[in-house]
Amino acid sequence: MIADTPNQAPELEATSWFNTTAPLNLDMLRGRVVFIHAFQMLCPACVSHGLPQTQRVQSLFRDTDLQVIGLHTVFEHHAAMGPEALRAFIHEYRLTFPIGVDAAAADTPIPRTMQRYGMRGTPTTIIIGRDGTVRHHRFGIEDDLLVGAWLANALNEPPATTRQDLAGCSTDGCTIPGGSLRNLETGTR
Repeated sequence: MIADTPNQAPELEATSWFNTTAPLNLDMLRGRVVFIHAFQMLCPACVSHGLPQTQRVQSLFRDTDLQVIGLHTVFEHHAAMGPEALRAFIHEYRLTFPIGVDAAAADTPIPRTMQRYGMRGTPTTIIIGRDGTVRHHRFGIEDDLLVGAWLANALNEPPATTRQDLAGCSTDGCTIPGGSLRNLETGTR
């Protein structure tokens, strides 16, 4: 993966978007949990399992701040899976979540976002936490219950701005500058 900091989710590089009025990017989604399903129209596991699962995630978590994104990341049969074919595919399969088209690379058949994430193929599931770090990244078919559990855990994480972000605070708690807290009842330290 290529990112500014370890485990930081690389930005998506999409050339066009479907089912959204404006292009999406991870910077604008910081503070929200993001579920990305990377797929190809001609991938049997994507069509039979991954895309229906992603549609279920979209439906089940619609009342949360989860952002579901499909990423059409074509690394084979490029001519057969262009934007017009994808538009018809989205309509026929009644996909309602935003879908970006991964940008083609000039020197390889592997699209840019796919390269940035080090994806091994499709389907690939990626969950990004509120702080912009990759919480889950897996190639292949995922179990619905596990996906639901991973998403519930990510959605239950506190917002990116927490006590840990304050001076003198760590995962163990916050310290008072200059030493310890005086016991207000006894006057002792």
